[in-house]
Amino acid sequence: MSNDSMYADIILDYYKNPRNYGKLDNADSIARDINPLCGDEIEMQIKVNDSKISQIKFDGHGCAISQATASMLTEFVMGKTLDEIKEISKDDVLDILGVTLSHVRIKCALLSLKVLKLAIYQYLGQKMEEEA
Repeated sequence: MSNDSMYADIILDYYKNPRNYGKLDNADSIARDINPLCGDEIEMQIKVNDSKISQIKFDGHGCAISQATASMLTEFVMGKTLDEIKEISKDDVLDILGVTLSHVRIKCALLSLKVLKLAIYQYLGQKMEEEA
């Protein structure tokens, strides 16, 4: 079995059996976005405790790449600090995914990172307003 084939099986598993899928009650921040090229839609809800992700859920629909990446990313960031999450790059997400993607599919994979960072920055913006 080739590495791409093994990772394709992992992606299909995360797509069919997503981790952290659903809605989070009383989320500290919620962000949503779409990939207009293929209709992927991701929403992320986060709870923050001591500047760390204490809970995270995602909801949405779309292709296997977008949904599997969202699921993998929620597992990856659980317990990480907001500063650590702000540093996650495109390359980090593609490494987590483990397969080579075409230019169009990269947008599918990166949608969840964009939404996660939106949620983080919205949360930080709310905290700044509360402290002002």
